[in-house]
Amino acid sequence: VQLVESGGGLVQYGGSVKLSCAASGFTFDDYAMAWVRQAPGKWLEWVAAIGWNGGEIMYADALKGRFTISRDNTKNMLYLTMNSLKSEDTAVYYCAKLGHGSTTAWGHYDHRGQGTQVTVAS
Repeated sequence: VQLVESGGGLVQYGGSVKLSCAASGFTFDDYAMAWVRQAPGKWLEWVAAIGWNGGEIMYADALKGRFTISRDNTKNMLYLTMNSLKSEDTAVYYCAKLGHGSTTAWGHYDHRGQGTQVTVAS
């Protein structure tokens, strides 16, 4: 399993960014996927998850309305679009593979990428 994130960087407060995750080494459309993040000095936080065909989507309550998770099974790609970014969104964002096809696996992943840093400048 290989998960490679991209798209992070320095973003202005209130701005937007789209993260991408290229997945390989497994049958992508058999599994739910997720984005998790870790801010400096804080615990890992689940951001969003999406079922194998995009039919199930879950978000952390505090992030609903600003973040959008999506996937393209034809390209083995996972995305996270983040809008209205705030300073507290500064974190390393990781793409994660869940253990089965449903978002009921929220909170449990079996593989995670190396992460991409998003820094929101005030």
